[in-house]
Amino acid sequence: MMHWRAGTVAEEVRRGPGSVELAVDLEGTGERVRALAYTALTGAPEPGERVLLNASALLRGLGTGGLAFVVARGDVLPADPPAGPGHIVKARYTPLQQMLLAVDEQESPHHDVLAGADDLGGMPVVVADLHSALPAVLAGIRAVRPDATVAYVMTDGGALPAAFSRAVAGLREAGWLASCLTVGQAYGGDHEAVTVHTGLLAARHVVGADVAVVAQGPGNVGTGTRWGYSGVAAAEALHAADVLGGRSVAALRVSGADRRDRHLGISHHSLTAYGRALYAPADVPVTSLPDPALDARVRDQLARLVGTARARLTPVEVPADGLAEALATSPVGLSTMGRGLAEDPAPFLVAAAAGSHAGSVSARP
Repeated sequence: MMHWRAGTVAEEVRRGPGSVELAVDLEGTGERVRALAYTALTGAPEPGERVLLNASALLRGLGTGGLAFVVARGDVLPADPPAGPGHIVKARYTPLQQMLLAVDEQESPHHDVLAGADDLGGMPVVVADLHSALPAVLAGIRAVRPDATVAYVMTDGGALPAAFSRAVAGLREAGWLASCLTVGQAYGGDHEAVTVHTGLLAARHVVGADVAVVAQGPGNVGTGTRWGYSGVAAAEALHAADVLGGRSVAALRVSGADRRDRHLGISHHSLTAYGRALYAPADVPVTSLPDPALDARVRDQLARLVGTARARLTPVEVPADGLAEALATSPVGLSTMGRGLAEDPAPFLVAAAAGSHAGSVSARP
């Protein structure tokens, strides 16, 4: 169910690519809340304007989505977008659906290239469960190949608008990411694509990427059940990479500080996605962790995963030297499940190891 609220914009707090964060005073309560407006949908509300809000996630106290969203401006209609090509609808059949130009559709200048594209030419594809792994993977790639062209293929398991991710904005601004491609129902990247498959092909043949990273947007969904989590789609992304002739690299989700036993060491999310749902071969990078007990736990779990997985998984030992230093250079903050690098270094080190491996095997153009 959707919880509607109305309020008046008090001030603009922060502006980023495709979005603006506002302080909004709710009607009838006097409470001031954070609210996000996507400028492609509503434009940028001005102080003093009345806005209509979706406050559902805010009222539930959710972490990633714990703020209100501007659905409409009470008395202002944004101007119509300029006429242009594109007929692919995303967020389909919702009140906020958008019509966009996809990189793979007939009106795209890249259609002819993608119509004949069927192979990634061995391009490494790093697949991660959580969006928070993205900057760490990139740090690992840059540690071994700082000149690599890297594309991020954002799937639709978490946030749908790319504008919600401050990490993507910061990584693009710093030159760490050449392009963000939003696939499925996700939207707002540098390129739109209909499927993960065409997103990967566009990363290779349109962007010219040496390495692609696939992960959902911010806001992993989980239910505490074996199969009820959005990250299970990591297996499908690895299937896409394999069928298109890419080099599949499965990034492990690891933690040494999570209070839930199912996420300590290698998360059950990775064990399920790579051990039960995956049917294509993949490299699984690992590196030495500073906590000896955690390191031993991860290696024992990995050995059992490799021994019981339906797919052929190849463990890859990545030297730890230089990974922490590479992570320290990230132009955006490193945080996963509310914990930073100092509180829980393991997830970032293992994600960086996946990136380092991908960078070391990336084919030169």
